[in-house]
Amino acid sequence: MFVTDFIIGVSSLFDICRTRMKIQIAPASFENKDCIAVRIEGFDASFPSTMRQIAGARWIPEQKAWIVPYNKTAYADLKRLFGEGNILTDQASSPSISLSSEAKNATQGHVITLCPHPGKSDYFSLYLPKEMTEQHLATVKNIHGRRWNPELKCWEVPYTKLTLRFLEKYFPANLLEWAFTPANDIPERLDAPPPERKVQPTVIPARYEEAVTALEQCLLLKRYSWRTIKSYKNCFRQFIRHYDDTKPSQLTRKQMDDYVSHLIKSKNISESHQNQILSAIKMFYAEVVEQEHKVMNLWRPKNPQKIPTVLTEQEVTKLLKSIENTKHQCILMLVYSAGLRLGEVVALRLTDLQPEKNRLFVRGAKGKKDRCTILAPKTWERLKHYLEVHKPLEWVFEGANGGQYSSRSVQEIFTRAKLRAKINSHATVHTLRHSFATHLLEKGVDLRYIQELLGHESSKTTEIYTHITRKGWDKLKSPIDDLDI
Repeated sequence: MFVTDFIIGVSSLFDICRTRMKIQIAPASFENKDCIAVRIEGFDASFPSTMRQIAGARWIPEQKAWIVPYNKTAYADLKRLFGEGNILTDQASSPSISLSSEAKNATQGHVITLCPHPGKSDYFSLYLPKEMTEQHLATVKNIHGRRWNPELKCWEVPYTKLTLRFLEKYFPANLLEWAFTPANDIPERLDAPPPERKVQPTVIPARYEEAVTALEQCLLLKRYSWRTIKSYKNCFRQFIRHYDDTKPSQLTRKQMDDYVSHLIKSKNISESHQNQILSAIKMFYAEVVEQEHKVMNLWRPKNPQKIPTVLTEQEVTKLLKSIENTKHQCILMLVYSAGLRLGEVVALRLTDLQPEKNRLFVRGAKGKKDRCTILAPKTWERLKHYLEVHKPLEWVFEGANGGQYSSRSVQEIFTRAKLRAKINSHATVHTLRHSFATHLLEKGVDLRYIQELLGHESSKTTEIYTHITRKGWDKLKSPIDDLDI
């Protein structure tokens, strides 16, 4: 009798603990497979052993969550082990899993609200609850032209067809709550300015910062790129910091030369960095304070004549064949077949593809120059299949949460492929561009055409490939072979 009562008591205690153990679930992806992420609210020592009763359950330390298969059986096990009333959902599951009424109620209030903007007819307001995950926030940040409004505490989103397609693709319909019905006659897209880049403040004396601000204004008026502006500001700021007791306008030519000499001796700066520092200094004194006499005939370093790393056609073949992911393969195929820079391939839009002309339009490339290059039929066939499967909205290559694909991701793709193919360890993504030019030259293409395809302003830049082409090397003979030794 005592044993029976004890067992009943323990069982009741377990039921009480179980009813207090609340878990949170959300759809997730792990190793390219759909799954359910499970987290517990608070702490319970029996939670791990309970989760192990579900077939396929695994603990993922990086995510600090358990995952179970994304199917009805696993969801039924969760309800059986924890009770339907103790399962909270972050986000609505797919129709393949029928959520209980309690789980559906738990999602109320956790929706993205979309309503007309109070002051801008070409934007609407997007309210993202704090309960939403970091992934939702990252997806919203990838909407083209979005802006954060700190006063309204909402995201201002362009009222365009492009935005509507983005929301439809990357958010489940039951996660969006529309306070209005979108019109049919809205524009395809707006020429929205890019999101403002956050610049970390640097603490330096105010009179020096005024000089940096004046330099920035000059560069802006000359329409330099934001990358160049950032680099010039950093170089010039370090220069005036070095002479902390002297106003920038009072610095002499000798102090400029001494500063550069100091950097060469102490930090062994590269020739390109030295040129950048001198360009920033020259811009300030020649254009801002009109003291051009100080920076006339600055001593520039002799540029090293480095020969680019180039892959053979066989190595390029091995590299591309080592990639199984269609999207990843298309990225590197485009870089090689069109001679693109890394920044150019991630900035490609769907409207830049012109397959009927076998042409690829590259807009706003280095030096703010547009150009056209080759869209090879073989590349287009592979790319067309990728577009049919992935259906990108604006960019040819989009990230997991929409928006432009990152340059860092392309570099990682290349590094993994390079290791699998066991090719030149010094090769980078840019090596494919060098290989494109070299292989065209070896096939007899005129240097002038190659210059146009690469977007080089000077033919001297393109002539570097004449030093690395292997054409005719098999016929070269060293004079020592004719000596009788």
